[in-house]
Amino acid sequence: MAGAEDDLATAELLIAKNRILHGLFFCHLVLEKAIKAHVVKVTGMVAPRSHNLIYLSENAALEFDEDARQFLGILMKYQLQGRYPDFSPVLPDVLKTNEYFNKTKTLMQWLKERL
Repeated sequence: MAGAEDDLATAELLIAKNRILHGLFFCHLVLEKAIKAHVVKVTGMVAPRSHNLIYLSENAALEFDEDARQFLGILMKYQLQGRYPDFSPVLPDVLKTNEYFNKTKTLMQWLKERL
């Protein structure tokens, strides 16, 4: 979870510097690491080599409400560009980006409380 905490701080710095795509990539990474920690806890095995937050959540037996599930789906499009440079998602405005960052913080806290 320490890596996820560090990545959350990095996401905040990037977003503050208007590096939206990179900041949202790190938001995805925060939740990916936190969910993978739950996979390890539940299965006792290394988490699958996947970046799909919903798939990983299912492996961890995590049940998110519909709003959180939709948010996980939204974040997934921002992790693709870092791994697949020819994919360029439309970036949200500053208000929406800050909303996404705050949702990331909230979900990270929710995940930490359940470890």
